[in-house]
Amino acid sequence: MTIKVIRGNPSPEELAAALAVVRARAATPPPEPPPEPTADAWSDPSRIARTRLPHPGPAAWSRTYWPGA
Repeated sequence: MTIKVIRGNPSPEELAAALAVVRARAATPPPEPPPEPTADAWSDPSRIARTRLPHPGPAAWSRTYWPGA
């Protein structure tokens, strides 16, 4: 790592303080990405179809809306 002073004339103490800040910043690990949002339960289509669809047949149309009937 090379640091070059372009303007000014810092004292050795000021240069050491600036270097300590740069080194401390470089030593910290990068922040972890936020967790991916999960879908809410109310928007899950599987909650609507909790039971299996009726088997096809002559009376299947009457069982398509009311699963308990």
